[in-house]
Amino acid sequence: MGRGGISHQAQAEVPLHTTSHLLSPFQMGPLFKLSHRVVLAPVTRCRAINNSPQASHVKFYSQRATKGGLLISEANAVSPQAIGFPHSPGIFNEEQVKAWKNVVDAVHAKGGIIFCQLWHVGRASHTVYQPNGEAPVSSTTEAISEEWKILMPGGSKATYSPPRALSTSEIGAVVGEFGKAARNAMQAGFDGVEIHAAHGYLIDQFLKNGVNDRLDGYGGSLHNRCRFAMEVVERVVMEIGAERTAIRISPIIDHMGATDSDPLSLTSHLIGLLNSYPLAYLHMTEPRFTREGLKEAAEECERSAAAMWKIVKEEYRGRVMKSGGYNRESAMAAVSSGGADMISFGRLFISNPDLPLRFAIEAKLAKYDRSTFYTHDQVVGYTDYPFYIPSSPRNSKFDQHLDLRAEVESA
Repeated sequence: MGRGGISHQAQAEVPLHTTSHLLSPFQMGPLFKLSHRVVLAPVTRCRAINNSPQASHVKFYSQRATKGGLLISEANAVSPQAIGFPHSPGIFNEEQVKAWKNVVDAVHAKGGIIFCQLWHVGRASHTVYQPNGEAPVSSTTEAISEEWKILMPGGSKATYSPPRALSTSEIGAVVGEFGKAARNAMQAGFDGVEIHAAHGYLIDQFLKNGVNDRLDGYGGSLHNRCRFAMEVVERVVMEIGAERTAIRISPIIDHMGATDSDPLSLTSHLIGLLNSYPLAYLHMTEPRFTREGLKEAAEECERSAAAMWKIVKEEYRGRVMKSGGYNRESAMAAVSSGGADMISFGRLFISNPDLPLRFAIEAKLAKYDRSTFYTHDQVVGYTDYPFYIPSSPRNSKFDQHLDLRAEVESA
C-alpha cells in the first residue's frame, strides 16, 4: 500500500464503500487479520499498583476489545531500572506476567488482538524510581532540561535526575532485558510486542545526536547511533519472530529534549535498517508532540511531517501505523489515501471504550478528562467512561455493527 503525508487540517469525508478505509479489514502480516484499523494506542495510566496490573486493567482493556481489533498495551518496563512513572507496569517478573495474562485472556475472549509495548525510560526517570536510589541510565550524562518535569509518586512534579551513561559493556545486558521481556510477553499470552523507541526514552536517547554524545561504537555516526535500537530489534525478533515484533519511532519529535540535527536522514537510515525484518508494523507519531500537548498546525510542522512521510512512503517496505491527534475524518483520509495502514488513538479511546463503533455509526464522542489521566484511582477516569446507547431501540446503524459493539456495562 502506498503512503503519503496527510495534513490534519479538515478533510473531506471518505465514504465507507472505498476499498481501504478506517473501518475496513486489514491483513497485518501473515498472522493477524484485523477487522478494522482503529487501534488502541499505548497510553500510560498509572493504575498498576506496585508496577503490576490490577483487576481494573482486565476491565479497561476488555472494554476496548473488539473482534479482530488491535490493542497495544501501555508501556511496560523491561526491568526495575526501566521505570520512570508512578505505578506504571512492568513485565520483568512472574507476578507481572501472571497479572498480564488475566488481561490478555479477557481481550482474547472477546476476539481481540493485543500487543505488549516494551519500554525503558532511560534518563527520563528519577532516583526515587531506581533500585537503591541510583542514578538513571542513558546514552549520556546530560540530564533532561529543567523545562521538563517528572511525575513523582505523590503526584507532584520534579526535575529529572542526572543520568549515568551506560558503559559499552553494559549495553548488551539491557538488550537482553528487552529479549527477556518479549519472552515474558509471550508467556502472558500477548500476540506480539511493540518496542518503544520513541518520545525521548532510552532507545531514542541513543538514536538522536541532541542527546547521544558518546564516543564509542554506539555514538557519532548514524549507523552507530542506530546500533542499540537494531540490537534490540534483532534480539526480540530472535526470541519471538519478526511477524510478532513491531517498533515505535519518532525521529522528528523533540519530547524531553530528544532532538536530532538531521531527523530526516535519521528517518531514512533507520527505516533502511528496519527493512531487513518483516515486522508486524512500524508505528510512527506525527511531529506535533510537545510538553504542551498538540502543537498548532504550524507551517513548519506541516513541512516536517510531509518530508518525513515522503521518506516513509518511498523507502519503507512494511506496514505503517500513524498516531498523533487524529480524529475520525483525518484518520479516514489517511487510510483511504494510502497514507497509513492503521491509525492508533489514545485520548479518544480513553474516553470512548467503544471508539470503533462510534466511528462506524458516526456517534458523538464522550469528552476525556485530562486531570484523571495519571491518577491511581482504579475506576474514576479509567473504567467509568460511558458506552454508546442508541436513543432508539431500533437503530439500523447500531445493529449493523455487531462485531464492534462492546458490552454495555453499568457504571
